[in-house]
Amino acid sequence: MIEVNGLTRTYGRFTAVDDVTFTAQPGRVTGFLGPNGAGKTTTMRIMVGLTPPSRGSVRIGGHDYRDLPNPGRRVGVLLDASAQHAGRTGREILTVGARTMGLPASRVDEMLQMVSLTEQEAGRRLRNYSLGMKQRLGIAHALLGDPEVLILDEPANGLDPAGIRWMRDLLKGYARRGGTVLLSSHLLHEVELIADEMILIGRGRIVAQGDKQTLLAQNGSVSTYAAGLDRDALGVALQRAGLEAAPDGEGFRVTAAAADIGRAALEHGVVLTELRNAAAGLEDLFLELTSDTQRDAVAAHDPQGAAA
Repeated sequence: MIEVNGLTRTYGRFTAVDDVTFTAQPGRVTGFLGPNGAGKTTTMRIMVGLTPPSRGSVRIGGHDYRDLPNPGRRVGVLLDASAQHAGRTGREILTVGARTMGLPASRVDEMLQMVSLTEQEAGRRLRNYSLGMKQRLGIAHALLGDPEVLILDEPANGLDPAGIRWMRDLLKGYARRGGTVLLSSHLLHEVELIADEMILIGRGRIVAQGDKQTLLAQNGSVSTYAAGLDRDALGVALQRAGLEAAPDGEGFRVTAAAADIGRAALEHGVVLTELRNAAAGLEDLFLELTSDTQRDAVAAHDPQGAAA
């Protein structure tokens, strides 16, 4: 478990992290989302003792990171996949880590196999690695000590689609076995697929947190598009069911769950031809909540596909 309480970091008059409080639970993947410069990396650096906090605290498994006697066996960390000696081979980097943690040499081979780095690739120097290979090596190093907690900053950077799916499955499996995963990313679609809990941060402050359904519901995003063979009959069915509906193209945008609409249509003998979620997704919510931190203006989004 990771417990962050009132965490603040200032640099002169600039506040990089502002009173951040959250908990990452065992058995769950927690997504830590925010635009560039939102404070994600600074928060993670504070967690593992690389940056001192101005105020607040972080406890990992009930302890400060600096008090862990062999931290690599308790906490796996990937903040910068390139932050290793460029002249060492992948195998050498993992071997140094294994010896430091008191692990057998066989653990290096296990990790190389887990992250699908071949023997030839393991013998190449880090400076000759692609970004995707560096990410795989960094994940191997984070998992080397079989830790209880993983803290990963943008681990999908540089991975191809197959690599991203591999990482997703790996981290889900790790959480299912009781591990705690804190994953920072700006790849919102990937976080939607993997995260059980999401924390949205902007300008150093948490702007929302919860699971996807809770976040969208809290922001009034329950909306469904429905269309039927008989548009007028569908409109009557929705009205009689007390469902709020607005005409939209060949159908209606309805402030209700799909099950409620389907039930109303069935009761009135209306054949539905289309029934789908029309709510703004996590990306839209994220952009809305962090709009004052975005570098680029974003056109208002219409879930039907047209910019307003």
